[in-house]
Amino acid sequence: MTIKQILDLAIQLGIKNDLRGAKNVEKNLERIRKNYKKLTEEKRAEFDADKLTNPYSDSQILNDTGKKIKKVFAGIDMDAAELIMAKGMGDIDLVISHHPSGKGLANLADVMSLQVEVLAGYGVPINVAESCFKMRIDEVSRGISPINHYQSVDAAKLLNVGYMCTHTVCDNMVANFLKKQITKKKFSTVGEVVDFLKTIPEYAEALKRGAGPRLFAGSEESFCGRICLSEITGGTEGSPKIYKYLSQAGVGTIVGMHMSERHKKEAEKNHLNVIIAGHISSDSIGMNLFLDELEKRGVEVITGSGLIRVKR
Repeated sequence: MTIKQILDLAIQLGIKNDLRGAKNVEKNLERIRKNYKKLTEEKRAEFDADKLTNPYSDSQILNDTGKKIKKVFAGIDMDAAELIMAKGMGDIDLVISHHPSGKGLANLADVMSLQVEVLAGYGVPINVAESCFKMRIDEVSRGISPINHYQSVDAAKLLNVGYMCTHTVCDNMVANFLKKQITKKKFSTVGEVVDFLKTIPEYAEALKRGAGPRLFAGSEESFCGRICLSEITGGTEGSPKIYKYLSQAGVGTIVGMHMSERHKKEAEKNHLNVIIAGHISSDSIGMNLFLDELEKRGVEVITGSGLIRVKR
């Protein structure tokens, strides 16, 4: 495979597992294409053409060496240190980071609008979700702006190591995986949901490492009610204002990767139970589902940087 073919596969899998549904993803892409056609030549020159075909701007090729990819080194945070390790190994054709760098990191806020449509699927009026998220997306964009986005990308180029990131594409995969698993079950209490998550191999291993699923708000004896996976995909944490409307929409429990103290307090104020499955362990599930697909296509995979490798 080429790096471009690997990215195309990642985008394809991201769309297939997108909680909004593939048709809605395509509608959004078509709207972007129509708007692009209306741009002046000057504005077109500034436009990132990748957005016409890639709905996940935090998943990108960061350095394409032109090599055929036979062996990859994959992990959660693959920065300069891991790139040097890959170079030292001698036979690594591509380093795959889950968390974004370069343009993927600079564009992280762009994928957050995904959460608006996911929340609408849980019963929050889409105009309300969109209004709540506008300020939060701007906040994240401003927070990312001073970061040295291209530090690790420059290292990859100097080392002549293939480099890419697969963020929301893999987060979509774990979100859909968990949704399917949870939907099959009929949970009564919050504790039952936590216990179920602990049976998933990545979370079981994370438990041994001191970072397993845990309750952030509510109690294990509480009725879980309707379970919402609103904190799994879509770049990063959404707007804390949304919890009021999730509660009004009939959601009883949120399952997420991570949650700030500000978000936790808002969730508690609105009577929501919050289960944090785990950040790196959840990322590992998404990456594992993707890496399994690469192995099916004959690519050898080795892992590091916190990724808990489980094959399915």
